[in-house]
Amino acid sequence: MGKSTNQTIDKDYPLDHVPQSARVGLLSLGAVLLGCTFFSPTMVAGGQVAAAFGLNRFMWIMLLGNLILGLYVAIMAVIGTKTGLTSVLLARYTLGLGGAKWAGFLLGGTQLGWYAVSAAYVAEIFVRAFNMPSSYLFWAIFWSLVMGFTAVYGFKGMATVSYLAIPLILILTIWTPVLGIRQVGSWSALGDIAPSGDAMSITTALTIIVGTFASMGTQVTNWSRFAKSTAISFIAALAAFFLGNGLMIFAGGIGAIAFQQSDIVEVFLQMGIIFWALIILTINIWTTNDAAAYAFGMAGSEFFNKEDKRPYIIGGVLIATVLAATGAYNFFIPFLVALGIFIPPLGGTIIGDYLFIWKTKMPNLKDVEFKSIRVANIAAYIIGTVTAYLTNKYAMGIPPLQGIIVSALMVPVMNTLIKNDNHRIKTDTPIQA
Repeated sequence: MGKSTNQTIDKDYPLDHVPQSARVGLLSLGAVLLGCTFFSPTMVAGGQVAAAFGLNRFMWIMLLGNLILGLYVAIMAVIGTKTGLTSVLLARYTLGLGGAKWAGFLLGGTQLGWYAVSAAYVAEIFVRAFNMPSSYLFWAIFWSLVMGFTAVYGFKGMATVSYLAIPLILILTIWTPVLGIRQVGSWSALGDIAPSGDAMSITTALTIIVGTFASMGTQVTNWSRFAKSTAISFIAALAAFFLGNGLMIFAGGIGAIAFQQSDIVEVFLQMGIIFWALIILTINIWTTNDAAAYAFGMAGSEFFNKEDKRPYIIGGVLIATVLAATGAYNFFIPFLVALGIFIPPLGGTIIGDYLFIWKTKMPNLKDVEFKSIRVANIAAYIIGTVTAYLTNKYAMGIPPLQGIIVSALMVPVMNTLIKNDNHRIKTDTPIQA
């Protein structure tokens, strides 16, 4: 009996605080987070934005969007390190037990969607590289299942793949702009090329850029909780989500402008590097899909209150495989816009609750009698989401940032209006992490 029990305990602590004995350094955490954000479909998003705006406006939109994303995720990462908790467990404090189920469904569901889009993207690369249109279904199913296999091995398995993928994708993201600039002659010549893509508002462009990793960024605590210090988690998150994601957006954008083509696969075909791109992009997407599967496994573990995340990774991969086989990649850009609207306010609510209600001193999970619903914080989240939605719809400001700020600031406001909405605490001893 004892042996069987030990085998079912998940060493990634899906329902508990990560102890100091399991904490890791900057290299390990940075590799995993960079492996997440070095994601080649992000180059497609960069291509879409660059084609709509041209070089000069694209550059400042790229920098602003990634700065917002990077700082937001870095703050979330610090909270994860301080508490040692996953995003869905933090949502128990913020939204209550029932509200956390919604957070788990939202975050896990969006990561499942990311996994499907990514597997479909790999399949599309193979189909077009080998000019075999009838082989899409085979490649979609094959790669979806293969990528799911390594996610079962958790944090260490992801880090191993990331160590291989990061140098390769760095080469590709440097290679692409160099060949693009060579194609047109110079950087100044690149700036003279008129926009060739579909019209897009700056508001939508910023929402797309933040949306590339709004969901994964909100779940950064799944990995930052393993960091030995808040400095490590802040630096790793900022490097990955500002610099790493920014590099991917930049490379896709320069390629799109130079070759007048927002589809990065077509750009690689025109460059004549499709064989090497095929290998690098496959390994690259593999690392991000590992992270996505890990994230929806964690969400499933919390949702059903089970220690072992592996059944939920397997189940999610099977669902994602069906979605990939039916052409999920076709909905990539609308999917990013939706993520940029609905996910950041959840992170904003968690940040607001941590700062203004708990005042950075959250008690241990075992010392809290959780309410089913925290109405005040759910109201704050809804207000932030509506703000992001309306400002995106009417092209006002920066919707994801406004969603984060409004939801965070509405937490103390709504808790003042709605009295006695917090959990019952058994002891005043805060988490020691």
